[in-house]
Amino acid sequence: MIPRYSRPAMTAIWDPANRFSLWFQIEAHACDALAELGVIPAQAARTIWEKGNKPYTPERIARIDAIETETKHDVIAFLTELAEHVGPDSRFTHQGMTSSDVLDTCLGAQLAQAADVLLADLDALLAALERRAFETKDVVCMGRSHGIHAEPVTIGLKFASFHAEFQRNRVRLVNARQEVATCAISGAVGTFAHVDPFVEEWVAQKMGLTPEPISTQVIPRDRHAAYFATLGVIASSVERVAIEIRHLQRTEVREVEEYFSPGQKGSSAMPHKRNPVLTENLTGLARIVRGMVTPALENVALWHERDISHSSVERMIGPDATITLDFALSRLTGVIDKLVIYPDAIARNLNQLGGLVFSQRVLLALTQAGVSREDSYRLVQRNAMAVWERGANFLDMLQADKEVTDRLTPDHIASLFDLGYHTKNVDTLFKRVFGRA
Repeated sequence: MIPRYSRPAMTAIWDPANRFSLWFQIEAHACDALAELGVIPAQAARTIWEKGNKPYTPERIARIDAIETETKHDVIAFLTELAEHVGPDSRFTHQGMTSSDVLDTCLGAQLAQAADVLLADLDALLAALERRAFETKDVVCMGRSHGIHAEPVTIGLKFASFHAEFQRNRVRLVNARQEVATCAISGAVGTFAHVDPFVEEWVAQKMGLTPEPISTQVIPRDRHAAYFATLGVIASSVERVAIEIRHLQRTEVREVEEYFSPGQKGSSAMPHKRNPVLTENLTGLARIVRGMVTPALENVALWHERDISHSSVERMIGPDATITLDFALSRLTGVIDKLVIYPDAIARNLNQLGGLVFSQRVLLALTQAGVSREDSYRLVQRNAMAVWERGANFLDMLQADKEVTDRLTPDHIASLFDLGYHTKNVDTLFKRVFGRA
């Protein structure tokens, strides 16, 4: 992923230094387990730790890369460079193992590390959403369906809805992390023919992973598919929030706005512009993350006990999906934290259609007064269309309609135009989402 959309904590996970460090830990822990079993000398296992456990500096990484240009095999290049440090005892590394044991266990560890960063991102976003929800709990605004005015809601309910969704996403990511954080040290075709299952259990425990119940030389890729699908769902939730902000920032609406910092410029041509550039960026980043879900799904079906058609895919989507989503979640948190709310514009839009937002309540009142639903709908819609077409006042129209006033008094009709009626259950909804109101 390009530096523009990268943050240090996540990029460090995919840096060669971290990858080779994890490879070393897998190999060294396996040697400890083999020493416990008496397969290799205990002193050899200690030597491997003492001489091999050195930082993977740019020089060491360059040496591994140079060896790989000849071997055309990354794990062999790694083991060859390790042997240059360890000496004769290096012959005990990789006993009974295959490359996938190292690569897949490492990938599981990296994806778990990435999930931990993303979970921290989600926690920060959830905190921002909760704070803004309570700040705006009682700010009544226009609810829309199909982009058209529907009935009143509150800005706080919008934030609460987003919070509930990202809370679900957090649960999904916890489950995805648990599912992908597995370890396989089972050797060629996964039969443990040359390595005792104890080694896998030992390495898994040391690496904070779970032994893979049955591998085929590779860890089954349905686990990874579920992980990346979860990232795709989270990205879609990011876009849902971004789209809402973009719509509400349109000039004709202008109920909320991204924070426009001092010195910021909106357009190279039009000095008046204040564009929703951050949320537009989030929409684009969400597309990138979702675009990596299908390749992860296609990685599930491999030939027989293994092939490497998944490998090139994962070298790209592993870093790019997690780095992109990490950046997007952090950016969204900043947008929510500084989002500007415009109460006057909210009130203006709420009253824009002359009271049409109360149409359903009038409809229900007529049915409760004995009018059939069909006739009630006809009466209310007839007056509502006049408001749409001629800009009349809905309350005045209803109070002048004899068919309506035959069933409802003018005072009764006026009492139906009450915003509080639509917000009376906001506390109940907040308790459902936050456990408090």
